[in-house]
Amino acid sequence: MSDNMLSKGLDPQGCIEREGSLGRVPHAFRPVVAAARDRLLDLFGARLHSAYLYGSVPRGTARVGRSDLDLLVALQHEPADADRDAVRALGDALDKEFPEIDGVGTLLYGRARLLSAAETYDLGWFVACMCTPLLGEDLAEYLPRYRPDSLLARETNGDLAELLPRWRRRIADADDTDAARGPLVRFMSRHLVRTGFTLVMPRWGGWTSDLTEMAEAFAAYYPERAEQLRAAALLGHEPTGDPAVLRSYVDDLGPWLADEYARVHGVKTPRP
Repeated sequence: MSDNMLSKGLDPQGCIEREGSLGRVPHAFRPVVAAARDRLLDLFGARLHSAYLYGSVPRGTARVGRSDLDLLVALQHEPADADRDAVRALGDALDKEFPEIDGVGTLLYGRARLLSAAETYDLGWFVACMCTPLLGEDLAEYLPRYRPDSLLARETNGDLAELLPRWRRRIADADDTDAARGPLVRFMSRHLVRTGFTLVMPRWGGWTSDLTEMAEAFAAYYPERAEQLRAAALLGHEPTGDPAVLRSYVDDLGPWLADEYARVHGVKTPRP
């Protein structure tokens, strides 16, 4: 039983193990990680509570020239628009300076929100289980251990129905080029695969961040939709700019997944 838990991203008590570590950061990405750390300190100073890596870089699976650098930054107080502009500018500068990465994505929040009761099973879980500490005090010390249950499933991805109208607007507003649509395909593919996985996560009984593994876990419970999620997992790594893919996401797979998610787990609790 213990070996099975460990093989599915859980500790012997059945709680989700934290992903990633600084020790797993591939050598090629260490200079950009060091630069991000130093520049965040320079940018925010004493206003910075903590900073984290997440995604393929701290998991050790990043691909040179293909993977992005994902950061989460917690400030002592709620960020202002100027703070969001500043982290976007920092990300753009890192992306231009370091060819090893293909873009920088930075999530920016205040400490109080990350530790709030409303975010315990969403952003709190994300920090505690998906993020690798880079700077400051680790907020995971103030958060619970998490199990792959229906509560976690609902609060992490139970808002797909709310997101779909926004996705349709983003698709409509995008330039009619493969270059403009490719990032949308990548983002939406990944989101749908993760949502499909968390739909079945309590039955599967574990956690993984690998898109292929997520799609296969889903396929065991929804074989009629398996090929769609497998294809989305591939496009999450190697996106195309095919408009038909985006239409299928917002007109077919997305609405079905939102309805099934609500049936199985309910709808995500509205945030303030």
